[in-house]
Amino acid sequence: MAYSDDPEWADIVPLPQDDGGPNPLAAIAYTEEYSEAIPYLRAIMAKNELSPRALALTEDIIDMNPAHYTVWLYRAKILLSLKADLRQEVEWLNETATAHPKNYQIWHHRNFVIDNLGSAEGEAEFLAQMFRIDSKNYHVWSYRQWLVRRFDLWEQGELEATEKLLEEDVRNNSAWNHRFFLVNGREESAGVKGTGVREREIKFAQDAIRKAPQNQSPWNYLRGIYDRAGLPLSDMKDFAHEFASLDDPDEVHSSHALDVLAEIYGEQDGRTAEATKAYELLANRYDPIRANYWNYKKATLTHGNGVAAA
Repeated sequence: MAYSDDPEWADIVPLPQDDGGPNPLAAIAYTEEYSEAIPYLRAIMAKNELSPRALALTEDIIDMNPAHYTVWLYRAKILLSLKADLRQEVEWLNETATAHPKNYQIWHHRNFVIDNLGSAEGEAEFLAQMFRIDSKNYHVWSYRQWLVRRFDLWEQGELEATEKLLEEDVRNNSAWNHRFFLVNGREESAGVKGTGVREREIKFAQDAIRKAPQNQSPWNYLRGIYDRAGLPLSDMKDFAHEFASLDDPDEVHSSHALDVLAEIYGEQDGRTAEATKAYELLANRYDPIRANYWNYKKATLTHGNGVAAA
C-alpha cells in the first residue's frame, strides 16, 4: 500500500525534494516507491518523530536503499527512544547484512546495536556465516576487531577461528592480519615477546610457508613476528635458504625468500656479493615486474669501504 493511501500516515504532509525547479538539470532517477517514501521521511524527521511507524518507515527505505546513511542514524535514534528489543534488531540486521555484505552503514549500525545490547552472544556464529559468503570482507574484519576489543574476546576462540580460515585458504591476508592483531593487540600482554607465543607463531607461519612458499602473506607475518619480538632478521636465514639457493638459480621456490636473504646479506659486512646476486635474481628472473625496485635496492648496497655495489 502506498503511504498516501495508508490511514496511519494521513496526518503527515510529505515534504518533497527540491531538484531545482520543474525542469531540473540532473534529476536523480528514483523508483516510484522510493520517491514516495522519502518525502514522508523528511516530514517526520522535521518534527523529530520517534515512533513505531517511523521505525517501520526507516526499514522500508533501507530495504530500497541500504546506503542511505541519514536513515540509519535516524533509525538508531528511534531504537533508543523506544527502548526497542535490540535482539530483534540484530535478527533483522542479520538478514540485511547477508543481502548487502559490503555495505558500510550496516556494519556501523551493528556496532551501535551490539554496543548498546552489551553482549556478543551469537556474533561468532554470525561472522562465520558472513565469511562463508566472503572470507576477505574488510567491513566484517574491521567489525570483528572492534568486537574483540569491546568484549575482551582475545582468548575466546579467535585464534582457532583464524586457523580454520587459513586451513581453507592459506592466502587469506585478512585472516593473517587478524591473527597478528590478536597476538599483539593487547597493551597488557607480552605478545610475541613471550617465548611460548613467539615460538608458536613462528612455527605457525613457517608451516604455512612450506605449504605455499610463494604466498606473501605468511612471509610478511613471520617478518612481523620477528620484528615485534625484537629478533634479528638474520635468524631467518636458514629457513629462507629452504626456498632459495644463491648457488643454483633453478632452486629458487620463493621470491620472498630471496628478498629476505638479500636484506640479511645486505646488512652483513663482506656479504654484498650475495645480496647483489639475490637482487639480480629478483630483478631479472623471479620478480621482473618490480625490476626497477630491485635494481634500486641493489644500488643502495655498499661495500665495506662505502662504495655502492655495481
